[in-house]
Amino acid sequence: MKQSFTVNAEPRVDQGKGASRRLRRTGHLPAIVYGGNKPPQSITVNHNELWKHLKHEAFYSKILTLNIGAESEQVVLKDLHRHPVREEVMHMDLQRVLADVLIRMRVPVHFKGGDIAPGVKTGGGMIDHLMNEVEVECLPANLPEFLELDVSAMDVGESLHLSQLPVPEGVTLVELKHDNDAPVVSLHLPRVAVEEEEETPAAEAAAEEPKKDEKKK
Repeated sequence: MKQSFTVNAEPRVDQGKGASRRLRRTGHLPAIVYGGNKPPQSITVNHNELWKHLKHEAFYSKILTLNIGAESEQVVLKDLHRHPVREEVMHMDLQRVLADVLIRMRVPVHFKGGDIAPGVKTGGGMIDHLMNEVEVECLPANLPEFLELDVSAMDVGESLHLSQLPVPEGVTLVELKHDNDAPVVSLHLPRVAVEEEEETPAAEAAAEEPKKDEKKK
């Protein structure tokens, strides 16, 4: 079942660091919404309500409904400033979206089948997720919550690239537009196993040396 998220906000009049601090003491945080052929607007959002939304992965790559008083519009989350120590959001940026205008968003990549991949199950390898999210371009209606990559057929030494990542119709991977077909996931032996394999020939050669000396004697 797909999730939907609503962010309730109020217009913000007072500006500046002092006003923002006073706002946070009341359990709210400053935010801004921009784009969509409208001027930027400063708003305030209830911190606790927002914090509950942030626990859901889909909130970061979903079309959100923003209610400002009696008005409603569609937005996406573009930036989030967190406190470096406390579990607290300091500021949030939202961008309005228009149905007929392309948007760029980062969406998470989900991997499936890793436990049954031949390179893991019989080859003793391990899967390395080189990308956990990718940037996509699409119309708001086509925005996926996540992209899923099947790694169940991977063997040791193999990699899967961006061009092998399935995307829905109407969605484009931004990196591929720049001819950057970077690897998304790879499967390789653990470092310890690789080091042991490299050391074995050297150890065998070292063991042979005393035998040669004994023959000469």
